[in-house]
Amino acid sequence: MSNLKNIAKKQLEKYEWYRYHHISNAIAQKTLKNLEKEKGKFPITLKKQSDAYAREILGSKEFSPWLYVYSHFSEEFKEGWIPDNFYGKVVIPKIQGDYGKISFLKPLNNRLFKEKACPDIAYFINGKWFDSNYNNVSVNNIKNLLFQHTNKVVCKLDQSFQGKGIHIFQREEFETSKIFILGNCVIQKYIQQHHFFKAFTPNSVATIRLTTVIDSNSKISLRAAYLRLGRTHNTHVSSEDHIRIAIDLDNGTLNSIGYLNNWHRIEQHPDTLEKFDHKLIPNFEECKKLVERLHKRVPMVQAIGWDLIVGTNNEPIIMEWNGYSNDIKFSEATQGPCFKDLAWDKLRI
Repeated sequence: MSNLKNIAKKQLEKYEWYRYHHISNAIAQKTLKNLEKEKGKFPITLKKQSDAYAREILGSKEFSPWLYVYSHFSEEFKEGWIPDNFYGKVVIPKIQGDYGKISFLKPLNNRLFKEKACPDIAYFINGKWFDSNYNNVSVNNIKNLLFQHTNKVVCKLDQSFQGKGIHIFQREEFETSKIFILGNCVIQKYIQQHHFFKAFTPNSVATIRLTTVIDSNSKISLRAAYLRLGRTHNTHVSSEDHIRIAIDLDNGTLNSIGYLNNWHRIEQHPDTLEKFDHKLIPNFEECKKLVERLHKRVPMVQAIGWDLIVGTNNEPIIMEWNGYSNDIKFSEATQGPCFKDLAWDKLRI
């Protein structure tokens, strides 16, 4: 019986491995086609370099498609690039284990970081309500607590990411029965963003995505940064139609070129017509210090993607963090190789 279970387990793992790479590489192939519409056909020389690197260094041609994307985007091949599916299926399980998954449990954030880094008001956990200090709150009092200082709140479900699992409620439409159906979540105050971001997206809060890592000497450093903007019809930034602009890691300056969801180049927001043109992220240095300080509180998680924004009072605010499935492909293409010195390419299948 145990042998049959082991065989079944291995078959399931094999299927999940195949499915993961199939989905990831399908996205990479679609992205490559979109790039070819702007840049022309992908050069065969870059394809050969990518295939050789995937096979000889990373261990499989399954990792070629994202190398194609990075190469065609950059118009050259760079050693040290980490394909998105190699990161997800090889790197993350080995450097994070299950500890990175604690980022999926939104109500634990402020307790883990030992400071109120996130704008949490209350938590709904296993059918019970708690305030931001984890004190029980009766269902009859929760609405007054949530809307004591605001008329709009954001509900983020456990394991929400890429704009999915996020719900925005006005006071008049909020009902506790809706939260009971949605499940475990954190309720946060709706952030009033700095006017710098409001000029780009007045109807949704923008997101600064910062990626920090811990190296073999236990040093924490920022490795990638970009700004995510929503469209005018969005209530929050969604991966389905967001706009991304790389940020200079040293001084917080926006690149003059941004990218639509299909990776096509733009120089201004398509709805508000606000240009990117080397504009400076407000209080960027404090944003860097904040995420590096918070990363020290969870040193067992070696790579973290942080979503934050700067408020109207110029204070950096953590919106959420991802310690297990954070995206690196845009950063690798625009700023990479971001992780070359970490020897992630030596982690074999």
